[in-house]
Amino acid sequence: MNPITADRRHFEDLALGEEVALGSITVTKEMIISFAREFDPFPFHLDEAAAKRSLLGGLAASGWQTAGLTLRLLTDAFLTRIASAGGLGFSDLKWKRPVMKNDTITGTGRIIELRRSRHHPQWGVLTIELDMRNQKFEPVMSMKLANLIETREPAAAEATP
Repeated sequence: MNPITADRRHFEDLALGEEVALGSITVTKEMIISFAREFDPFPFHLDEAAAKRSLLGGLAASGWQTAGLTLRLLTDAFLTRIASAGGLGFSDLKWKRPVMKNDTITGTGRIIELRRSRHHPQWGVLTIELDMRNQKFEPVMSMKLANLIETREPAAAEATP
């Protein structure tokens, strides 16, 4: 057993359909501009006057910032409490509504798939579906995220037909 993850939940401890509350974070003007300067320097992320004239109608966070904040909330609420070995990728990313200055985003994750690795029985794969919403409960982003999880008993997979 890995001493670093011994006290965390393992693959066998997780349940299909399990829901995880992700907490919340308020996205400030300073956060939006700081992220945009470094990673997504479009006027509607950097300048309030330009943003008001844009399709978004005001200063909006980058979709990638929303995704990054979602990952932070997921990590704090869930990934650091399980025997996660890291992400395998994401799919079905949809930005449904812009996250505007002073919006508070929150979300839930729901485990939609659990499967053991056929070739590496010490690992399982978890897929979690994320649903992020603003303070008005309007959807802002969704995606599916796959993660590699340690198993407690790798031999159990070998015994299963």
